Amino acid sequence: MDEEESAKRLQGTPEPPDADGGSEAPDTPRDPGDSPEAAPPQEPPGDDPKPRGDRPADNADTPRGTEQPDEAEQPARPDRAKRADETARAQNNVNQYFYGALDAPGAIFGIGTADSANARRRAVGRLDAGEADAILAPYVEPDCFEEAVRALQQDGVVVLVGPPGTGKRSAAVALVAKVAEGTEYVVLSPGRSLEDLAGGRPVFEKGVGYVLIDRMNEAVGGTADFDWRRVRDTVREQGAHLVVTTVYQGEDDAPGSVRHMPWQPPDLTAVLRLRLVRAGCGQDTVEQAASLMPAGCRIAEVAAAAARIADGADPAGVWQEYGAAAAQPVRDWFDEPRSPQEWTEVTALAFVTGLGYRDFETCQERLEEHVAATFPVLAKDEETAEATRRDADRRLSLSRNSLVAVEERKDGALTRSALVFPHSQYRRWVLEELWSKRSTAYWDGVRDWLTELVATQPGLGLQLSVASGLALLTRPAFDEVAENYLHPWAAGAAGPAGQSTATLVLHCMCLDEGLAATALSVARGWARSPDPELSSTATAAFSGALGVCFPTDAVKALLHRTLRRFDDQALEAMVALAGLVVVLMECDQDAGAVLRPLAYRLKDEGGKLTAHQKDRTLDAALIVVARHTRTGRMVCAALPARDPRQADPIGELWAGLLANRPYRRRVLLCLHLTLRDLSAGTDEPEQTAERLGRSLGAALPPDERPLLGPSLRQVVGRFDEAAAPLIDIFLDAVLSTED
Repeated sequence: MDEEESAKRLQGTPEPPDADGGSEAPDTPRDPGDSPEAAPPQEPPGDDPKPRGDRPADNADTPRGTEQPDEAEQPARPDRAKRADETARAQNNVNQYFYGALDAPGAIFGIGTADSANARRRAVGRLDAGEADAILAPYVEPDCFEEAVRALQQDGVVVLVGPPGTGKRSAAVALVAKVAEGTEYVVLSPGRSLEDLAGGRPVFEKGVGYVLIDRMNEAVGGTADFDWRRVRDTVREQGAHLVVTTVYQGEDDAPGSVRHMPWQPPDLTAVLRLRLVRAGCGQDTVEQAASLMPAGCRIAEVAAAAARIADGADPAGVWQEYGAAAAQPVRDWFDEPRSPQEWTEVTALAFVTGLGYRDFETCQERLEEHVAATFPVLAKDEETAEATRRDADRRLSLSRNSLVAVEERKDGALTRSALVFPHSQYRRWVLEELWSKRSTAYWDGVRDWLTELVATQPGLGLQLSVASGLALLTRPAFDEVAENYLHPWAAGAAGPAGQSTATLVLHCMCLDEGLAATALSVARGWARSPDPELSSTATAAFSGALGVCFPTDAVKALLHRTLRRFDDQALEAMVALAGLVVVLMECDQDAGAVLRPLAYRLKDEGGKLTAHQKDRTLDAALIVVARHTRTGRMVCAALPARDPRQADPIGELWAGLLANRPYRRRVLLCLHLTLRDLSAGTDEPEQTAERLGRSLGAALPPDERPLLGPSLRQVVGRFDEAAAPLIDIFLDAVLSTED
């Protein structure tokens, strides 16, 4: 680390170890100070309230952040605490509904896979053996592959440039697998700047292959070649290899120090054949599928089709849904003259799909009011437009529309009719056609209609439908979505429901690996905004799907927001950190991505935290380990039972909390509740208690271990029959820890 970087770090707060490595920690221990994230900017002098580090020890009987008794049984709480509870419930509802109700057939998730379970997986971090094999085993090298191999061998860094759908993601992993000495591969966050990479963030390891997918476009002020040269030299010096993918940099103006290669997709027929053969399909099936494959397919579509054919689907039927020909029925519909009513039918269905007749017709009628002025037949006067809307036989018109279908859906013992597209893929193509064929005035009407709809008819089902439609619209019209929906709604233009809908749009974008980096860029911009509403919406976004995809970026943004001047903003970020832990746990991802940075800050090696920063970090850690408002469980009781690997970061976090004497009683009470909760959360509470005890013992200084038992028993007070055996096992494990 150079002197300039050292000086910067000494002036700022200590940062947590780099989390891009995901849940798989390296075998060789590192000094956490060698791999920090870039330090967040400090608040201006005088912004922080009076430090609370000197306040007397809190003797309350319930840890902060834990679930309280009924409102009537507890004293009045500050408004900011109530707001935090409301925020937690709102964030939890959005995240729970998103993961519980999401239906996204055909969406491509994760890095190079088409498995819907990857909607709940990180997009960064170390690739385990299964993930790497899923990418490399069916990989087909394009003609430009060997040229990229030579550039990577020579420089240690290569940049793949091309539009989405050309296979850059899989190619990046295949390249480092071919060139790197080891078999470890790390996916870096697209938010990494050239300055980060050149400065050794992350710390590049010898023999490891790194890929940075969808690098964000950053203003480099004419220093691109110099910055890339520094990145190249840093990677070379460490004996690593780095492949970057992007859509921004063309070959003509690419820096000369690092090769920027235009990327081409592989032979798609070869991709299809390899996948089908690996799946065990017979030669006849392989040949039939290859002969029927239509033109215009993307690699992801070929992979998805191959998976369906391998599962027994008829190739002829499968291929009707992919490639250029699959969109032809939609394009044919739009090529015919259409009435204003037909235009609004398909527009409304693109955003509020799945409604029943009555609700859909009401939405369509409101849309017609907003766009009437764009149709000459309706623009003459309001009376004519109103008469047209009143006299329209909407249900008959819908039955004649070839882009509208009726799906019978089971609702308990009942069945209800839902208006949908005949094929789910039609929705994307309808939006593309609408964008290319309707004027700005029409889209202004759509914007006003959706804003009114979200603000006046809140409901998570409708919000998710609108959000998924807007996420699809970002492909042909990102600026339209960002400027007319995302930014205004996130800033409160459509009320709280608009803010949660903006959050859901980013969540939906995370399901498309080509849009996830864009969603991250949008949320980072909101988080940096001085507008409290925008930064609040960013906080909510980082506590859900966006945080699952990019945990390093989410934790960094949320930790920085805990240092905000205003207590309610800081508390909101603390609640979001706790929510992110639960979401990561429920998605079977590494919750240590939150716990480890908090534990690192609590250590405060070198005493770099101010009293205010340390106090806020302690508050955040207490809320994270407390009882979660949605699950009703102590987080540290549920985590190790679900994933034993989480015991170590939990132990480090508890050790950091216990080291702060003014908080010790509150921490011990929280620890007691955690041990009590083990019996409800696992069939093996004794083993879990022992595991937690060993982890905490390893993290505590040796002279602190004997003091824990008397302190914990004093706080517990009267004999707790339910928890006593687990407390004994836990304390014995703490004392038995070897240095």
